[in-house]
Amino acid sequence: MEITLLQGIIITLVVMVLVVDRHLEALFIFRPIIVCPIVGAILGDLNTGLVAGGMVELAFAGIAGIGGASVPEALLTSVMTVVFAHITGNNVATSLALAYPFGVLLQFLWTVRNTAFTAFNGPAERYAKEGNIKGLFKLCFYGIVITSIATGILTFLSVYAAQEPLRALVEAMPDWLINGFQVAGGLLPAVGFAMLLRVTLKARYVPYLLAGFLFATFIQIDNVLPVAIMGVAFALMEYFRSGEKEAAVASSGNGGEASGI
Repeated sequence: MEITLLQGIIITLVVMVLVVDRHLEALFIFRPIIVCPIVGAILGDLNTGLVAGGMVELAFAGIAGIGGASVPEALLTSVMTVVFAHITGNNVATSLALAYPFGVLLQFLWTVRNTAFTAFNGPAERYAKEGNIKGLFKLCFYGIVITSIATGILTFLSVYAAQEPLRALVEAMPDWLINGFQVAGGLLPAVGFAMLLRVTLKARYVPYLLAGFLFATFIQIDNVLPVAIMGVAFALMEYFRSGEKEAAVASSGNGGEASGI
């Protein structure tokens, strides 16, 4: 299916707004689980957007830039995953693998931006010494506006201007290569979730992980909502249990003081 000029402009404007939130981290609406459904709704394919949102979010769940390390940006990857699925008719897993290089491309653009923005260091230091709050605000404002416009241009070129070459490229790919992209795209969410578990998983939570896996695998369900509800139930159990332990420790400490111990 073809993306119209109006759809391309709307997606570009949405991405420009999301870039602002990406740098301010105010609402966190730049995450794939929100971006993909928005793009899917704009393209008239909300179901694909919802599926893509879950897959891309899992793929990037455990990825974070530490120190000076650069990682692919989830924002443009999310947009292009839905776009590839829309214009080529491929499934979401294949589209995710095809869209991943666009996340690398956006990160490269932002790396160039970071290098160019070193020109702001001198004025920023001068404004800081002078206590010029308005000057510092202007520098920050200009930086976000420039980043938003540059990202918007890249998004429009990727989403609308390049849709025909991208479709032709995918159609020219042999079946074995498309199947390879599908396998790779299917693995990305598992890899992302595994990276997240390396940081967050504790031994006490392993039984819950196994219970959720067994429930999702061996019980025939049409959607993941029951699994999500069960996860919320386990999370509430742990929350209330830890609260009771903290209350017990606090009360025992107060009791000792009251008894003169």
